[in-house]
Amino acid sequence: MRSDDSIVKQTAGATRFIRRSRGFVPAPVFLKNRVPPVLACGAEQKNTVCLTKGNQAFLSQHIGDLENLPAYEFFKSTIAHMQRILDIDPQILVCDLHPDYLSTRYVQEQEKSQKVQVQHHHAHVVSCMAENRLEGEVIGLAFDGTGYGTDGSIWGGEILIAGLAGFRRAATLSPVAMPAGASAIKEPWKMALGYLYDAFGEAFWNLNLPLFREIDKKKIARIVEMIGKGINSPATSSLGRLFDGVAAIAGLRTHVFFEGQAAMELEMAACATRADFYDYAWKSQDFYQVMVPPIIRAVVRDVQEGVAAAEIGARFHLTLIRLFADLCAAIRADSGLNRVALSGGVFQNAILASGLEQALSAKGFEVYSHRQVPANDGGISLGQAVIGAAMVGGESGF
Repeated sequence: MRSDDSIVKQTAGATRFIRRSRGFVPAPVFLKNRVPPVLACGAEQKNTVCLTKGNQAFLSQHIGDLENLPAYEFFKSTIAHMQRILDIDPQILVCDLHPDYLSTRYVQEQEKSQKVQVQHHHAHVVSCMAENRLEGEVIGLAFDGTGYGTDGSIWGGEILIAGLAGFRRAATLSPVAMPAGASAIKEPWKMALGYLYDAFGEAFWNLNLPLFREIDKKKIARIVEMIGKGINSPATSSLGRLFDGVAAIAGLRTHVFFEGQAAMELEMAACATRADFYDYAWKSQDFYQVMVPPIIRAVVRDVQEGVAAAEIGARFHLTLIRLFADLCAAIRADSGLNRVALSGGVFQNAILASGLEQALSAKGFEVYSHRQVPANDGGISLGQAVIGAAMVGGESGF
């Protein structure tokens, strides 16, 4: 079986996986309790699968993005190979909530009676809980680019009250239009327009920003029309997309050539030359909603005043660190929970990951993060498997 090279990164005083593959697979992750045999089929991007046996969870090597037939065939052959060499006949099949993922369709096509669909960010949080052998409920910070929410929108900036078998949304970023859908991931200027329109309305045309000099105004007008009419502009609460939008507004990157490039450049540009941060606020309804427009307006003000991208990046990171630490304190006051689990691809950002761990620890929280599996979607199958085992006997979702 082919296996990609593993990739690790030193962050917050520990070695973290970006990709867990050659040299580490199929060494198991040991669970706190024994579970029935489960096959969890992972997410669409950075796919891995997970098989459980007793108190051991076996994650596959990195399979990759399930976006074409060769990748899907490799996905299926990996499942068959692992079932054979580990002598596991799974009785429970688990997949993501997204109806169009090839991994979801694979599970739907199988004849096993026990099938469970799991929300993407719940699986992120529980993957962190599983490797840290946690039970009960935690405050789970699940920050990434894209995940199918229970309301059908695109989640990605979520704070959950999560246990092994269920969760509820405690906080999220205020939703914004993601114009032209998935193409906004490769063209962050589109995401920037979504945030600018949300913060300024039609008055954004009067702003003096670098992207207006780089992008043709006719293209901008078409995207704005899509946002205004709600055409192919799904709502998203993604923190990953917020990083993209701020990078484009700050003049760092309007187009990307690989995943996460704009967010990485914003992190790399950040220079701790200023100790201040942007104002932030949230409102409380059924759950807390962080108001993104004030942060966008502050970034725009800095750009128009000629503040360097390094300082804007530093202030933006510090704002997020203070914001989410304060929000966790508010959630602790409501729930009585003092354990925080950090998961999702955004936590590959060393400034955010280390800064938030320090800020939460300073507030007296017990903070848990990933060391055995990736924080990104490469570790999500572990969370799916543990959730699937915990949900056995309940409603499956199919």
